Amino acid sequence: MRTIFRQIVAILLCGSLAFLPIAGDARQAQVSSAQAAQQASLRDYLQKSYVELFDLAPKLTFSDQQIKDQRDALDQGKDMCVTRFKNHAKDYGKQIDAEQKNLKAKTAKLGDADRKATHCRIQNLDLLKSEAQMLSAQAIPTAYDNLSAKLDILQKWPAQYKLVQQQIADESYMQRRWADVKDIGFREIAANQQDDIKRGQQAVEELKRTGLMPPEMDNKQIRDYVNTIAQKIARKSDLKVPLHITVLQSREINAFALPGGYLFINRGLLEAVDNESELAGVIAHEISHDVARHSNKLMNRATIASIFYQAAQIAAIILTGGAAGIALSYALQYGFYGLGLVIDLKLLGISRDYELEADQLGVQYAWNAGYDPAGFIDFFDKMATHEGYVNSVSWFRTHPAFYDRMVATEKEIMFLPPKAAAIVQTTEFEEMKKELAPVTIKAEKEEVERPSLLITREEGCAPPRKLEYKPGQPIEQICAAPAVTLSEVTPAK
Repeated sequence: MRTIFRQIVAILLCGSLAFLPIAGDARQAQVSSAQAAQQASLRDYLQKSYVELFDLAPKLTFSDQQIKDQRDALDQGKDMCVTRFKNHAKDYGKQIDAEQKNLKAKTAKLGDADRKATHCRIQNLDLLKSEAQMLSAQAIPTAYDNLSAKLDILQKWPAQYKLVQQQIADESYMQRRWADVKDIGFREIAANQQDDIKRGQQAVEELKRTGLMPPEMDNKQIRDYVNTIAQKIARKSDLKVPLHITVLQSREINAFALPGGYLFINRGLLEAVDNESELAGVIAHEISHDVARHSNKLMNRATIASIFYQAAQIAAIILTGGAAGIALSYALQYGFYGLGLVIDLKLLGISRDYELEADQLGVQYAWNAGYDPAGFIDFFDKMATHEGYVNSVSWFRTHPAFYDRMVATEKEIMFLPPKAAAIVQTTEFEEMKKELAPVTIKAEKEEVERPSLLITREEGCAPPRKLEYKPGQPIEQICAAPAVTLSEVTPAK
């Protein structure tokens, strides 16, 4: 069981599926007004969705110099913003050191009220430091990587589009991997899927036993709806084992697959999707991981996985006072980035090829089940453009890469035979959303009192008056904001 346990976290990583400041203002001021207008136009296009850009890019023309200037500006903006928050984190660290030295020097003479106030300042500085580290290491690079991918589409997609059109015309696209989409369900993507069932069962049991699994949502209507969609897609896929669906009471925007047909959908994902085709696209992607037996392949990374799990244990012990059970699941949800404990995906064996495979198969399965296969691109784009800076750090921690995946997915959609009346939205989805709203409100109230990485050592501290970011805050506001002052760190009286 110990070996299985060490494997679990690596398995989870298999599928646990704006406006940016542009540096170089002085340099930009030196270009002519006509060139500046062109640059502004190019920046405007970077705010559009991937779906829009795939349609528009073949009709647009930007010079190599315009592309280069914009790429240089993005690189400078990214470096500037990342450096800014690295410096914020260092400043908070210095303030923590100063507070701790002061506490040590005066501890014998401090009254209870002054001691608590000092503890709360240190605690809040810890939180702000964690936020700054997360922004510099994860959220800001994610936002800029997204913009860079969109610039790549403007530069490279016109030529790629012509090549795709040529491949369709001469039917050479039929030589691509898994081109036999009319035989879905009768082809073999990875042999012996049934061998993964027992391993998946053991993984689920171990996750529950150790408290790493968030609780299951108790709303039957929502569970039945998600199960209906997933089973519909599974029947139109190459999955050869029974599919077991669990909806988890977790605000994290993610989903993951365990071996042998065990698929987990977080409440946060249901909150994030805007239509049924988006949900179908994500579910189809996760089913594809099981079809291709990616989870089984990742089990060979047990040694690295054990390090990952040990980091989770350390986080839970330090920040929940050693509380067991559900505390650990919340520690996993909310904050390896908060403690600087993010493990490089490459070390865990998370493969770009695995994601590309799951993207291709997922698009095929969503299409075969009657859905608009662009739903997955729409959702991915929304996570990157509207949510990805902070709210969706987890999504992009487990679903890396941008340009290659978006282009490969768009190509696959173009290669698929067209289907009339592809499903985008349904009344059942809208009913699920109505049912979900009160569930979310109730869960958010309960989560305030539950242990997480935001819980620290001193009880009853008010949070800082100002944080490094607010949910949904545009990245240009985040990058332009000054560091929080000590007066803003001090809880309100």
